[in-house]
Amino acid sequence: MYESRQHPLLPFNRFLRRWLWHALVAAALLLVSLAFGMAGYAYYEHLTWVDGFLNSSMLLGGMGPVDAPKTEGGKLFAGFYALYAGLVFIVATGVAFAPVVHRVLHRFHLQDGKP
Repeated sequence: MYESRQHPLLPFNRFLRRWLWHALVAAALLLVSLAFGMAGYAYYEHLTWVDGFLNSSMLLGGMGPVDAPKTEGGKLFAGFYALYAGLVFIVATGVAFAPVVHRVLHRFHLQDGKP
């Protein structure tokens, strides 16, 4: 997917396109995860979609839930969703910034003069 050490640095406009594509993939992952969390809170805790959005987005953002779960199913869902949300945040950040890190490292190796 990325150019190797033997290839020249990607032109800036193609790099921006690559970065935009990665950002869109990360945003799609976050939106799907947000919808999943909203549906889970609506089903298990009988929260409104707005309250489910609030709880899910707070978990995906790393802040923690607003409403404490009251049912056993809701508690299990909230626990597993919190673990999932923490991983999704890390993965989405990695996906979004992978092209930037690759470009910096690629430029470093080109300046180093080694193949």
